[in-house]
Formats: sequence, structure tokens, C-alpha cells
Amino acid sequence: MSRALGLLAIGAAVNGVLASIQTCNNNSSSISCSSGSSSATGSCCLEAPGGLLLQTQFWDTNPAVGPSDSWGIHGLWPDNCDGTYQSNCDSSRAYNDITTLLQNAGKGDLLTYMNKYWQSNDESPEAFWEHEWSTHGTCINTIDPTCYSNYKTGDEAVDFFQRVVTLFKTLDTYTALNAAGITPSSSKTYSLSDIVAAAGKNHNGKEVYFSCKSGELNAASYYFNLRGNAINGQYVAVDSPQKSNCPSSGIKYLPKSGN
Repeated sequence: MSRALGLLAIGAAVNGVLASIQTCNNNSSSISCSSGSSSATGSCCLEAPGGLLLQTQFWDTNPAVGPSDSWGIHGLWPDNCDGTYQSNCDSSRAYNDITTLLQNAGKGDLLTYMNKYWQSNDESPEAFWEHEWSTHGTCINTIDPTCYSNYKTGDEAVDFFQRVVTLFKTLDTYTALNAAGITPSSSKTYSLSDIVAAAGKNHNGKEVYFSCKSGELNAASYYFNLRGNAINGQYVAVDSPQKSNCPSSGIKYLPKSGN
């Protein structure tokens, strides 16, 4: 399945004016990390230096978080193509009321979805969203306010949350594992190679990163390079550059017993 969303910008309607992000030609735009360097100069159509983007998910069982038949959203993180990353890039845009921001943008359906699938196991959803935006979202240079026309405060954050959710919906880890007979169980165990192969069918055959805690699955990351901007650009699946910390066999995939 193509990761491209087309060329129409996703914008927040504020006071009847549609904010729009600069359109990039995804056929001719450079792909992020193409030089293998973190020193590239970014623009509204080139994500740099954070051109390796991770759509991160988690599987929390104790306490159980989110629906029992879905992994949860963690975020979208820009890494620098070389194992380093930036964080908290613009304190002036560390918005402290994401809920109101989305409501004012007419994103009620998005907010409902986030309240179901984008939760934390140790803080409120609102606090979690604020953290993900300020820590990671502000470092995505292709959604800088200067890349917008008719910009209003927070438009880029609205676009960020919509894009993360849209991407997450194409990366259904639970269903991919289930199709391969890998289901949550208190007694069964699985091999890492089977888990990675199953999830790779979501990811154009590329390697998905899985992490474990005490031999139990707890997180997954899908890696992408980006052609164009982070909102309506093309997400190009790539192999995980890091190796899993899970054992090669005997991996537990526990059910969300709290649900």
C-alpha cells in the first residue's frame, strides 16, 4: 500500500480560513537521509537532519492500556539518519492544551480516536500528547510554521496528530501478527523471526523493530524515510537500523488482562 496521501494539504480550519502547508512535488523532491548524513540542510520539502522517522507503538499489559485487540500509538519520532536525534526543538510551540487545539480545529473524530488508541500507562492522555508534540513534533522541520500559508497558532500540531493517526491506521500490528497465528497468550511463546516477518507484511517487507522487557513484547517501531513534507509527503518504508533486544525464541506476547 502506498504511504503517499496525495498533494492536497491537510489544514486546520480557523475562523473560516484554511491553513495549508506548502505543496511539494513528491516525484522530484529529494528523499530524506539519501546522503546518509545528519548534516543536510532541511527545507519545507526536505526533512533534515531528522529524516529517519519512526512510527512507534506499544503493547502495555500491566496495567492494560487501550483496546485488547490493538497496539497503541506512541508517536512519530524524527531521528538524524545516524543514530542521534533532536528533542524539544521549540519551547515557544510546546502547546499545553492539545485537546482544545483539536476541538477548535473541528477534529472531534480525531480526538475520539486518540482517546481510545493514544493513551499512556502512567499519565493522562492530554499530558502524553503534549509530551509527544513538544519532544518530537517540534523537531519535524517540514511542518515549521514558515511552511504554511494562512497560518494560525497550532495548525502544524493539528496536522501532526492527524498524520500520526493516519499512518498508524496503515500499520495494524495486532492484525498482522494475528494473521500469522501470533496471538496474545498466557502460555504460548513465539520466535522473533516469525514476529518480524508477520509485521513486515505491513511494511513493504522491511524489517520492523520489536523490543521486549523480561522476554515479553512491549513495543514496535516502523522506520521510514520521507519524500516531501511530513503531512502529505511519501513515507518510504526502510529496514530498522537497530537490532531487537528480544530473544530469538521463547518470546511472550501476553494478553491485556486488564481489559
